[in-house]
Parts: sequence; C-alpha cells; structure tokens
Amino acid sequence: MSQKILIIEDEKSIARFLELELQHEQFETMVAYDGRTGLELAQSEIFNCILLDVMLPQLNGIEVCRRIRKTSDVPILLITARDEVMDRVAGLDAGADDYIVKPFAIEELLARIRSILRRVKHTHTSKQLVVRDLEIDVDAYEVLFENDKIELTRKEFDLLKLLVENKNHVCTRELILETVWGFDTEVETNVVDVYIRHLRTKLQTNNDPYIETVRGVGYVMRG
Repeated sequence: MSQKILIIEDEKSIARFLELELQHEQFETMVAYDGRTGLELAQSEIFNCILLDVMLPQLNGIEVCRRIRKTSDVPILLITARDEVMDRVAGLDAGADDYIVKPFAIEELLARIRSILRRVKHTHTSKQLVVRDLEIDVDAYEVLFENDKIELTRKEFDLLKLLVENKNHVCTRELILETVWGFDTEVETNVVDVYIRHLRTKLQTNNDPYIETVRGVGYVMRG
C-alpha cells in the first residue's frame, strides 16, 4: 500500500512542486494552502507523514503542529524560511520530528522523509488487534472485516481501535471524547453516538453485533 503525505504549504508553486516530486516517488499526496484547512485534514484523514510550512495564513504551522500532537503521533516535518535557533526550537518543542530550511534540495527533503518513516517503522512494532472477524493493523491503518478491507476516517479508526483495545469493557462517552477528540475538545457527546452509528453501518453482520450500547454510560465491543 502506498504511503500518504499531507502537504500544508501556502505558496502554491512550492506546494505543486512538492506534490509532483512526491508522486514521482510513489507517495499519495493531499495539499492544503492554509493552516486551518491543513489541521482539519490532519484530524480527519490518515497520513504517514505531514510536511508543514511554518508561515501559514489563518493558523501558523507551530500551532497546527501543537494541535495535531494532542491526538496524533503522525510524523511531522516542518518547512521554514527561517533558520533562527528559536524557530527551530519552537517547532521541535511543539512536537515536530524534523525540520528543513528553504531553499532546500528536493533530494535532501526526500532523504529526511525516508529517515522519518524508517524511524517510525523501527520504533513501532507491528500491532494486530483481532475481534472475531474484525482485524485491525494499527501501523498500516488498515481494517479488515470478514476478510474485506473497509475504509474509515481517522476518527472512525481511532474510535474503533479504542473499543477493540478495551474489548468487553465499557468505554464511557467521556472517555471516548477525551481519547479520540482530545482533552480540550468542544465536541458534544452526541457526536460519539453519530460515529458509533457510522461504525455499526460498516460492521453489519448476521451474527451478534460487535458494538453494544450500555444505556446512560457508553459503548462496549463484544469479543
């Protein structure tokens, strides 16, 4: 399966250049031209790496990085026009894995991406979660249900993973919100119910349902 990279860069010529070079290297790409759109994509889709410009409209790259880190450990490589020590420190303190300064050679950028992806592969041993006919490959972000691959959004994947990791134990709505959406989320608890419905639709079976409702408390994955 090809790896997917999110490019968050407001200079469209640079973004297009990066997109073409990465696609030439067999990466899938998505592009956002401002910080807020980039953050929304990072929180709703699954990526193997994020290239994040520091100077962005609407929401700067440091803040985007900080917010992503509240809910995700996806590798982040900062792209900055500044080579000041404090800018590099601020980016790394916000959770970035590496940085590169403009102007840069594309060969160096590709080398840094490969290095980040190798580190992730080496530090995360493959983890398989299984409940009956449901299999989750945590590292590959892949879900098989009755031997067929099902497509999930990032939030759906994180929610399903949480339920499976706590198989036969009730997850309260508050725990789900805190784990999947973050500590300071303004999302209402009824959003959890909506996402549970999405998952149930994708896990339809003639046998006992996978996700049970514990009225007034939350949800439980039955093994």
